[in-house]
Amino acid sequence: KLRCCSRIRGARGKSRHYGKDRNEYFFDRHSEAFGFILLYVRGHGKLRFAPRMCELSFYNEMIYWGLEGAHLEYCCQRRLDDRMSDTYTFYSAEEPGALGRDEVRPGGAEAAPSRRWLERMRRTFEEPTSSLAAQILASVSVVFVIVSMVVLCASTLPDWRAAAADNRSLDDRSRYSAVPGREPSGIIEAICIGWFTAECIVRFIVSRNKCEFVKRPLNIIDLLAITPYYISVLMTVFTGENSQLQRAGVTLRVLRMMRIFWVIKLARHFIGLQTLGLTLKRCYREMVMLLVFICVAMAIFSALSQLLEHGLDLETSNKDFASIPAACWWVIISMTTVGYGDMYPITVPGRILGGVCVVSGIVLLALPITFIYHSFVQCYHELKFRSARYSRSLSAEFLN
Repeated sequence: KLRCCSRIRGARGKSRHYGKDRNEYFFDRHSEAFGFILLYVRGHGKLRFAPRMCELSFYNEMIYWGLEGAHLEYCCQRRLDDRMSDTYTFYSAEEPGALGRDEVRPGGAEAAPSRRWLERMRRTFEEPTSSLAAQILASVSVVFVIVSMVVLCASTLPDWRAAAADNRSLDDRSRYSAVPGREPSGIIEAICIGWFTAECIVRFIVSRNKCEFVKRPLNIIDLLAITPYYISVLMTVFTGENSQLQRAGVTLRVLRMMRIFWVIKLARHFIGLQTLGLTLKRCYREMVMLLVFICVAMAIFSALSQLLEHGLDLETSNKDFASIPAACWWVIISMTTVGYGDMYPITVPGRILGGVCVVSGIVLLALPITFIYHSFVQCYHELKFRSARYSRSLSAEFLN
């Protein structure tokens, strides 16, 4: 921040860390912790706690120099979370005393209010627990998601569709109206889409990095949930009541059913869904390993079951196991202990193989679950601590 200042003399005059006698900047901070942090910032090694130093003190130094808990190694993150949980201590990067709070910022004092306003808007839309306004905004967004899901589910009921068809016949319209907003369900859908679109546009405007905003998974899901509505409206308007409407009908139904992605928008406001997504992101290796286990076992047991039930005796063969792909369905429902009962072995060797298949499925599915469980617990604690760091600002806003 000091290097980016256009007028270094002005920065020196207004900084309390600058000493005119020795012409240097002096920061009265922990020197040993600064050595570890400086090595990490320069790209040498990984960031770990300094020996013989309190975890909370080292984390306080990290916040001062602009780092966060995510920069620590995984083992040190667990130590920090345990210590914070024991002492019920939470830090925030915006606490007074952090580096740069009293320094001269590039761009002068005129740009500071606008940056603070954008940062406050960004936190209001991105962090539901950051302020009272963010809580209200998140609640309204959840209400719109629930209303849109209720309308989507109700539109598939036979009585709902019959009433809609009667209304269209009275107006002498086709199966798909050229103006879907005239119906009550269309009006509700348009209002929900308008809210989601406005929310997405505002979040894009106040985001720090526009490219990073577009690449985020939740933002991609928002785009997938909003875009089908506008595509379906355009297709309905362009097709009208001509012969192309029947061919476009299936496409319209598929696009409208993509509104189910709105449910994933709840992940912005609930720690449980965020924990699930973060766990899947961190445990993709374990998930791939689990999938490999299932595929290997499926290939082995399906080939053996097809041979024992159909390949050995063609006269008394089991028609359900006529092929290996057909036997794969029996293997997967047996390994997961579902057992629909639509197909089952009838020979003694086939039943013995079925028992081995069930036991093997239990063992293979249980092996990676332990790693996924521990990662889920860790992710939940991380998100819970991150949410608790904003509780003080929310409580202060309630008191004010």
